[in-house]
Amino acid sequence: MSRRPARVCHVAQVPTIPVMTQLVAVAPVFPPHRYTQRDITSAFGAIVVPDGESRVLLERLHESVRVETRHLALPLEDYRRLDGFGAANDAFIETALDLGERALCAALDTAGLAPQEVDLLLSTSVTGIAAPSIDARLAPRIGLRPDVKRVPVFGLGCVAGAAGVARLHDYLIGHPDDVGMLLSVELCSLTVQRNDASIANLVASGLFGDGAAAVVAVGDRRAAQLGLPGPTVVASRSRLYPSSERVMGWDIGGSGFRIVLSADVPQVVRTYLGDDVRSMLLDYGLAVSDVATWVAHPGGPKVLEAMEEALGLGSDALDITWRSLAAIGNLSSASVLHVLAETMANRRPAAGSAGMLLAMGPGFCSELVLMRW
Repeated sequence: MSRRPARVCHVAQVPTIPVMTQLVAVAPVFPPHRYTQRDITSAFGAIVVPDGESRVLLERLHESVRVETRHLALPLEDYRRLDGFGAANDAFIETALDLGERALCAALDTAGLAPQEVDLLLSTSVTGIAAPSIDARLAPRIGLRPDVKRVPVFGLGCVAGAAGVARLHDYLIGHPDDVGMLLSVELCSLTVQRNDASIANLVASGLFGDGAAAVVAVGDRRAAQLGLPGPTVVASRSRLYPSSERVMGWDIGGSGFRIVLSADVPQVVRTYLGDDVRSMLLDYGLAVSDVATWVAHPGGPKVLEAMEEALGLGSDALDITWRSLAAIGNLSSASVLHVLAETMANRRPAAGSAGMLLAMGPGFCSELVLMRW
């Protein structure tokens, strides 16, 4: 009687490429003020709809976003005292410098590198403005070289965490001995609008939290010298979608950043994301089923459900992203980096297996980063 050959499980391997970027450290940090969603809803309700108007709707929307706790830039009672854009932005600069310093130093410590070894610092935020930029103010505080290359980025919003990793990769391909860093600081709570009962503001006041993250990436020759663990970046792809400028963004006026957040976001994801991801994977001989690890931005429940539907993912494929949404909310550009940090710390994908880091943001746009573990 003949016996069938034993079945061998195959893990799809990402093709080896001659030049790579390695992600050797990711450091997520938070402000010290952490509250339950119930407490934030109560406090923000008095600011957003102080006369009780639409309070029931606010409570329902805050519950629907499936956020349980969030960190805030300020103690909850201090938000009543913010009397305009200037005060909110001053608070942004002070808190961003503290969080940025902590994140950069923690990431460098994890990588075993000194600040003087950093050649490029790319920084991003979409929740405050500063000139000199936050990275310029941090450079002397943490001991970066005077000739460090700096690229402060504003306007990419939630997509900037993934786009920042992609742009580090673009730089390090041409500078394989260099060390690059990405810093994201997002203090979304400081943008919540007073006396604004619009659906977008009600949702934003319940969905977005505050935090920061820093990434250390190295070129392939530097990676060979360091011998540190961490995924490598294979390639990235950027996409802008047609007629979508009012899907997400800010209207900036006397009261600061007033959010633009359309109910069309999930439908845009369903329309475009699946084809974009499949097309990119096909270029590397892969399919969606070959991706062992998904590192996705937690845009909100409806966005994550649309992402799962567009990609045909199982219920557990985005489990780290769902947990991040519940534990800290949506941190704009920093969120996907927090998901990346937890994935690197707590998952052990098979060596050589494929990973996909992805986020979407104002434009409306997406950024896809193919990784190899």
